[in-house]
Amino acid sequence: MSTSLVIALVDIALKPGASMSTRLITTRRTCRVFSKRLDAIREERRAMRRKASKLRQYLPFTASTIAQIEQQADDHRRVEREDLRTVLAGIGRSLVMDTEGMDKGLGFDRMCDLLSINTVEREAARNDGLDTLTDLAFAYALEDSAARRGQEWNGAPLFNACQLATMSFIRECPERLLPDPYAPGALFGPKLRPALRLVGE
Repeated sequence: MSTSLVIALVDIALKPGASMSTRLITTRRTCRVFSKRLDAIREERRAMRRKASKLRQYLPFTASTIAQIEQQADDHRRVEREDLRTVLAGIGRSLVMDTEGMDKGLGFDRMCDLLSINTVEREAARNDGLDTLTDLAFAYALEDSAARRGQEWNGAPLFNACQLATMSFIRECPERLLPDPYAPGALFGPKLRPALRLVGE
């Protein structure tokens, strides 16, 4: 069912005249479906590893069985898992680089509405000058903040996609070319002060 749902979402997003809001909604929904699939695979693997862990009390007699189960857990739906991670990383890369121009096309308030950012955090984000999708959904993890008050872990769909894209970038990029993410003006660094000038000059 989820495959047909994803196909339907892609069809909706690719319709001529589809608004940026529609594209962001379908992107979030697609990421949510893929994230749920990844979670299901992770849980199945975890169950296998728990089974192997229970056999550890009978070592050394169960060493070969434990090794087999752990190998099965590693191989379980490996191709599907890697494909899902690749697709999510691609979506995340598109969001981080803003290839569709959603930051300007949607505007701050519409992005906050579509990302389900609660009112208090929305105003704090506005005061802090956060105005990009990457800032809101990934760097400051405000996506779905209205629904997950007080939760430590962020499993929001766009956050997951951006996180996978960042991890992929860090793994694939030569170390000498990696930017400093904590430099002033960078993703996790302090915000630069705006350049002030007199109007009319």
